[in-house]
Amino acid sequence: MTLLLSNIFGGSMQIDVNIVASLTDEGIGGNPAGVVIDANGLDADQKLHIARQVGLSETAFVSKSDIAPVKLEFFTPTRQIAHCGHATIAAFSLLRQLGRIADGWSSKETIDGCRRILIQDDVVLMEQRSPIYQPVTAGSALATRIAASIGANPANIFDVAVPTVVSTGNRFLTIALRDERAVADVQPQHEAIEAISEELDLIGYYLFSTTTRVPGRHAGARMFAPRFGIPEESATGTAAGPLACFLYEKMAIQDREIAVEQGRLMQPASPSLIKVTLDTDEGGIVRVMAGGTAVDKESRRVEI
Repeated sequence: MTLLLSNIFGGSMQIDVNIVASLTDEGIGGNPAGVVIDANGLDADQKLHIARQVGLSETAFVSKSDIAPVKLEFFTPTRQIAHCGHATIAAFSLLRQLGRIADGWSSKETIDGCRRILIQDDVVLMEQRSPIYQPVTAGSALATRIAASIGANPANIFDVAVPTVVSTGNRFLTIALRDERAVADVQPQHEAIEAISEELDLIGYYLFSTTTRVPGRHAGARMFAPRFGIPEESATGTAAGPLACFLYEKMAIQDREIAVEQGRLMQPASPSLIKVTLDTDEGGIVRVMAGGTAVDKESRRVEI
């Protein structure tokens, strides 16, 4: 259980941070997130300091809310972000384990409003918004720069589908490549990716192919977000939601339950599985739920 511990003589304060492997694949791998319970007394600078000390891609801070069961705030080692899929799954899985949240529908307050959460046994799903698409124009200077930023020929990033900025709350540049080898062989130029991400207001790039290691899954992906201090991430729930929408509406994959593999091509590998369900009507996708399972691994103590 996470505790806030202060020195009785007014000195430094120690924070216990749970490290939770989120979006695991059959109980292994996943993306570790820090989770701080009972973070009401911490200010933004302290939270950022803790996130830097923990050194993971995101740390979630759980505090009281007047409009939802909990308030969640997310910090990377460099800044606060509005939402984080894998850290949300980590936080709610831990809260369920501690007996603070029950199975069924719940919600989280964030800095830009409330999002619904569905807990079904060990699976936690987070609601995302209906997708918004912004395609990249073939032959444009932007397309050339995007291709260069991953060490690819400009024509190759249009081989399968049009590269598209997709947002279901967070913006990701979704790029389809021909197979797993093409995804594995990309050479990310992090300074260029960061500059383009800043220009387009992206969290990062989500590169994928429809080649998967496990039959029946829909895509294998990699995510780069140097703008937020993340060279590569092993599981990204807020990117898998946009990808599922893209597969369904732009690539004619008509399944409304989408499984995305991630982290298998990292060194070292950390296999992850993100599950996405799409609710649709005649006008298209009306609700996106993304998530998976998580495992509480360890506790670290950070001094502030």
